Amino acid sequence: MFDSASKDEQVVEIWQRFVQALLGVLALIGALLMAHYYAPPQTAGLEQQVHQLSSQVEELQRHSYAAGTIDDARESVAYIYGIYHVSGKAHFRARVAGTGFVVAPGLLATNRHVAEPWYGDRDVAGALRQGESPVLEKLVAYFPGSPLPVSLQPAVLAKHGDLAIVRMEQTAFTEKLRPLALAPAPPHVGESVSVLAYPMGVTGMVAKSPAVVYERLSSHPDNADTAGELAALSLIRPSATFGHIGDVSGDKMIYDAPTARGGSGGPVLNLRGEVVGINSAYIDGFSGGTLGIVATELRPLIETAERAVSRSGDPGSGSGDRVIGSSGDRIYRADR
Repeated sequence: MFDSASKDEQVVEIWQRFVQALLGVLALIGALLMAHYYAPPQTAGLEQQVHQLSSQVEELQRHSYAAGTIDDARESVAYIYGIYHVSGKAHFRARVAGTGFVVAPGLLATNRHVAEPWYGDRDVAGALRQGESPVLEKLVAYFPGSPLPVSLQPAVLAKHGDLAIVRMEQTAFTEKLRPLALAPAPPHVGESVSVLAYPMGVTGMVAKSPAVVYERLSSHPDNADTAGELAALSLIRPSATFGHIGDVSGDKMIYDAPTARGGSGGPVLNLRGEVVGINSAYIDGFSGGTLGIVATELRPLIETAERAVSRSGDPGSGSGDRVIGSSGDRIYRADR
């Protein structure tokens, strides 16, 4: 009898220890779970996550800001169309297409080979050396939002570089155009840029037009009449391409934003919407080889043109072409 009671006490004691051990294990598991879910995270890891998120937000804000500034700048970027011939060679007559942008009231900046189409043209260089004279028959600009072209006249030409300032015909429309601000300093390598221009000229604008318009105009020639039809339909709009600065050397800059014929003279913009360069040429066979001239080279030309305007009192008039010095010098293939 006493043996049976002793055995019962041993069983009870064993169960009590088992239950205590089980409760201890459960308490330990609960403590670990609480520590996992409620313990403060490591400061270094949290700071790193906050930094990454902040960088992503800043990048999104920069791109959003850039998109807005680019869209605003488009209204000040014109498609330029011209025709010229060489006297004494009745069989030679050519046209030029390019881009220009407003830099001051009544003034557009572009490349010299757009404002003076025979500049650097090897096909007519021989004739010019023999004393024959080039004649600019027509030079006009088509702006987004305007159904009518604006007459242009070369005002200031860089002596050595591929830059020019042209005067615009003074109209109620041109008086409302906003000049694009020039960056105070050249861009840095790696900086994001965008190019606003008219690559492929009329052909490019027809290609991106609505299907109904494309079907009607795709077989039309690349000339002023087709440009006029696009203007009447409010389809004169520059295209934007994007890239990064690959190098800056003196007054030259190279970047990988694509370009093509008709893109000459387009503004190269930074993320703040400032003009850091003027699109001018490209290197054949090198996708990252778009060439521009830093915007600081424009300042003396603009100042000269503004002085001429202030003397005449009319942005649409002046005393003719002025050629001034510049450290630039065009190389490779121009985006004619």
